[in-house]
Amino acid sequence: MAGTFWAFVPAIVAILLALITKQVYISLFFGIFVGAMFLAGGNPLEAIGTIYTVMSEKVGGNVSIVAFLVILGILVVLMQKSGGSQAYGRWAARKIRSEKGALAATSALGCVIFVDDYFNCLTVGSVMRPLTDKYRVSRSKLAWIIDSTAAPVCIIAPISSWAAAVAGELEGNSLTAFMATIPFNVYAILTIIMVFAFCALKLDFGKMRKHEYIAKTTGDLNAGSTDLPAEEEVAFAPKPNAKVQYLLIPVVVLILCCIGGMIYTGFFYNWDTGVLGSELQSANVIEAFSNCDAGLSLAIGSTVALILIGIYYMITKALSFKEITESFTQGFKTMVPAILILTFAWTLSGIMGAKGGYLDAQGFVEKSLTGLDLNWLFPAVFFILACGIAFSTGTSWGTFGVLVPLATAILGTKMDAITLMTISATLGGAVFGDHISPISDTTILASAGANCNHVNHVNTQLPYAGLIAIIACVSYLVGGIATSLGTVVSALILWAVALVLFVCATLVIKQMNKNREAVPVYTPTEE
Repeated sequence: MAGTFWAFVPAIVAILLALITKQVYISLFFGIFVGAMFLAGGNPLEAIGTIYTVMSEKVGGNVSIVAFLVILGILVVLMQKSGGSQAYGRWAARKIRSEKGALAATSALGCVIFVDDYFNCLTVGSVMRPLTDKYRVSRSKLAWIIDSTAAPVCIIAPISSWAAAVAGELEGNSLTAFMATIPFNVYAILTIIMVFAFCALKLDFGKMRKHEYIAKTTGDLNAGSTDLPAEEEVAFAPKPNAKVQYLLIPVVVLILCCIGGMIYTGFFYNWDTGVLGSELQSANVIEAFSNCDAGLSLAIGSTVALILIGIYYMITKALSFKEITESFTQGFKTMVPAILILTFAWTLSGIMGAKGGYLDAQGFVEKSLTGLDLNWLFPAVFFILACGIAFSTGTSWGTFGVLVPLATAILGTKMDAITLMTISATLGGAVFGDHISPISDTTILASAGANCNHVNHVNTQLPYAGLIAIIACVSYLVGGIATSLGTVVSALILWAVALVLFVCATLVIKQMNKNREAVPVYTPTEE
């Protein structure tokens, strides 16, 4: 079965099962088991042994990424316990005097907290919800802003849990390759642009507009829904004396330490021996970034940051030593879902042979596409595939864990225009599928953070995410044709198409709103 279409059956089984059961973990594991049964010739005991053999290989090769995620989870808990995010909310309440200001502050905080989407969803929601409630912003709109500044921001941030996960799927200078994909990620960047533009212009359409009208005219922020996330699940212990710098300084320290880790491994990591502290491998800082080990760099940087941030919190008396140590197990628990998804995604990719070996999906793809001059279609095709898989499984990470290795298997590891655009399209499509999937963890967390009915959030966000997805897909079709003109030119053409389509769509929505009953502006001064 190796090197044949059967190599893709495990992924197909996982996707179909996810659609039927809505259970992501069981679906991924069953897909893995099917692939292992192929390899074991139908022997279930041997198949189980194969699963753990592959799993140990994949997790062992990515242990630094797992370590980074665990440390990041600890840092997230520390930042929450310190009360820094709550202090930001109090500061915003004093400074902001309008609905537009409240929406802009919410969007900005979502962009600032880019290290992890879980941290983003729960922090932005709990901090900004009292302020948006003050101006009668519907919970559906708050959930959309939270969701649209979580994964889309993380997927274009070089220092984040998402960057580490993507880098783990890329060959060679993985961090440099990941950073090169950022300018081509139309869906993620355009989603962020849409949030700020629509909030500034007060544009809403579809069910979101109805929810906003109800909120402004009646004060019912949930449009009649009563099935809401429990408040205690998303609330943090009050810290009335906390300062904004308890949030900002740790984020800056984490960024600087991770950058330092990249420079360190780029200068002092010997790729031949795999040993730190050997002779210099880079001539300058730029080369150091190119030569660094992304997972190892983030693990080293986050470890140093954890030590420094812990000391900072104790010196400022924001947290006690006991509170800091208690956060270790709590932080690990917050990252268990992400680590579990990554582990299953790595194992599924390994059994399929997305990078060769085992069922050798890579070999089948290479044989099937040999001689076909259809590379220009790959960005749009991979975008659509990623959308479907992420929607079905509810996980972006599992999606690009399967598709990114396949993209590099087809197009090679040379990061030319078509490869960069295809990988970016895969990442963007995975984020879109994750956005519209009711079983997505980040979509669920965005609903929880906004204390919004989950079905309402999914239904109101779908038209917004769908509009950007359509624009991205058309842009990738045109951009794919333009890749023969080079990386810079193809990127310019890609964005020219995307921005023109976005502006046209915005003008149409604005005109439609003029022809309908206007959503009133609510001012809380009367209360």
